[in-house]
Amino acid sequence: MALQNFDFKAGIQKDGTEYSDRGSWSDGSLVRFRKERVEKIGGWSARGTFIKTFLGSPRNIVSWAVIEGSEFLGVGTTFKYYIEQGGIYYDVTPIRRSSSAGEVTFSCVNGSSEITVTDISQTADNGVVLNDFVTFSDAVTLGSSNITAAVLNQEYQVKRIVALTQFVIEAKDPTTLNPIVADATVSGGGGGATIAEYQINVGLDTYISSTGFGAAPFGFFGWGNPVSLNAANQLRLWNSDNFGRNLYINPRLGGIYRWTEDGGINQATGEAVRAVELKELAGANLVPTIGLQVVVSDVARHLVVMGADPIVGGVRTGVIDPMLIAFSDAENDLDFEPLSTNAAGSVRISSGSIIIGAIKSRQEILVFTDTSVYSMSFIGPPLTFGVNLVSEGYGLIAPNAVANAPNGVYFATATAFYFYSGSVKEIPCSVQEYVFTDIDFREQYKCHMGINSEFGEMWFFYPSITDNTREISRYVIYNYEENNWSIGKMDRRGWMDSGLFNLPVAGAVRNDDQKEAVLYDHEDGYDADGEPMTDVFIQSADIDIAAGEQFAFVKKLIPDVEFFQDPRVASAPAINISLETRDFPSRLRVTSNQSQITPETPYKNWRGRSRQISLKFSSDDDNTEANQLGYKWRVGTTRLDIQPSGRRG
Repeated sequence: MALQNFDFKAGIQKDGTEYSDRGSWSDGSLVRFRKERVEKIGGWSARGTFIKTFLGSPRNIVSWAVIEGSEFLGVGTTFKYYIEQGGIYYDVTPIRRSSSAGEVTFSCVNGSSEITVTDISQTADNGVVLNDFVTFSDAVTLGSSNITAAVLNQEYQVKRIVALTQFVIEAKDPTTLNPIVADATVSGGGGGATIAEYQINVGLDTYISSTGFGAAPFGFFGWGNPVSLNAANQLRLWNSDNFGRNLYINPRLGGIYRWTEDGGINQATGEAVRAVELKELAGANLVPTIGLQVVVSDVARHLVVMGADPIVGGVRTGVIDPMLIAFSDAENDLDFEPLSTNAAGSVRISSGSIIIGAIKSRQEILVFTDTSVYSMSFIGPPLTFGVNLVSEGYGLIAPNAVANAPNGVYFATATAFYFYSGSVKEIPCSVQEYVFTDIDFREQYKCHMGINSEFGEMWFFYPSITDNTREISRYVIYNYEENNWSIGKMDRRGWMDSGLFNLPVAGAVRNDDQKEAVLYDHEDGYDADGEPMTDVFIQSADIDIAAGEQFAFVKKLIPDVEFFQDPRVASAPAINISLETRDFPSRLRVTSNQSQITPETPYKNWRGRSRQISLKFSSDDDNTEANQLGYKWRVGTTRLDIQPSGRRG
């Protein structure tokens, strides 16, 4: 035989075997398929002008603009809620309470940076949890020590809880934030005017299986007693929606808050007004005190709360009804009292046991329970909304595992991917078993989905049993325009499609303590935030001659690789192509030849002999002599000089 063309079918095939899927791609990472060809995905760069990091795992990202043209981006993390504008992150985390003067004192010992805070106003219902944030003001220096008023009067994160009214912080320099160790002149006190301002309780960065719903944020001092789930002892998942200048935010299992753009950010001082709980605003009337998710309806602008607490005896109970949907009067986010003179009300759905998530779509709201899909649409008075069961028998795997695409809504259950556009259909998936048998269901609520509309892609991120990190580590891409699938490894904890900011935005963390979270602009160049993108590869399934009856002898490779360079970056493009061989499907592959390919490479002489061969295209990670920044590659039709080479038993 002479030269043969090898064109592999677009998309990765995982639900067969690597021998039965001959002519296909069998594995890969950080690649996509476009126009039947495989190429390296686009790069990413950190958002932000000066300080590009913030605190907590970013699992919710939303953008909106006001009529004057100001653009905002909201980020909900494990610890806080931020508004980004102009490349600056502003902390708008709500304040849940403040102590009174005389209730807070400090104690510290020589040689230690730890300060014990005593706040006699704390109770089991309003106390701190580990990692909470508190800001002190009006404190005075502890004795004549270096634990000065300036050291005390700043924001701190709770390091350890000692007792119901005591917790520990670590003294830090207000400028460098480095720890400060107390000297021998330290004493207790802090003055009688000290005020402690507590932000809402932080959530966990791990998923807890349901044990019931409770109202109190601080319920674990009853040792030996069962603890109901709440916003503080569950995986922190923020959800958000906006109406005009107002952004509504809700930590799942927590309160409903509003942040408004009017006077909300002072760029001169670098400060922002904090979000405020809706029920505390003037004019609030039977506003839900707790919920699972908030959505603003497109028609008549109702604020809709999924999993609201019901009204009993003229007041909200403070305990979630996981199947109750409450909605406000039209264009009035503060009036939830159902009256014949307004459009406020509620409806309780019945199929399932809990509302997992909801999403707006084309004049309807899709509501997903653990077993069903509902369509909620505006029908006018007297009922306001009609809620219809669309499909039953499967539910959403996680609150954020659903996304709007130009052609409809995509979502994931615990076993498959589905598409909704008036009706629900399962999407045939060539990597379905590979993905869903690898999801770590100990952390299933971390699964999330996003759209990359520029490339016609749905992205689904999940924690992998194989990787065993209990955190997002892998993804799968469905190209809904060309109907193919690809897979890979990447830790992204939240995703927002392009639109207002032109590029998709994704959230990640750079260290385990969540002190350096970051948002990345994706499809920005071809690099990983200024570094070469590594572990990029695509692997073909096996190739043989005469069903393996004869050995294949490979003599020459003629590559067809096109390189695309970023004009902003000087680079030396290269890719590695490997010939991998084995005699039987049960044997491990062996790399018999590997060649570096550059734009100037005409061919490579190879010598490889085996019953089955495969090709692997990968990033040139080990090349330290050339600049590997600023380019991507696309694979065309590869040609091999391949011929029969006898038989062997």
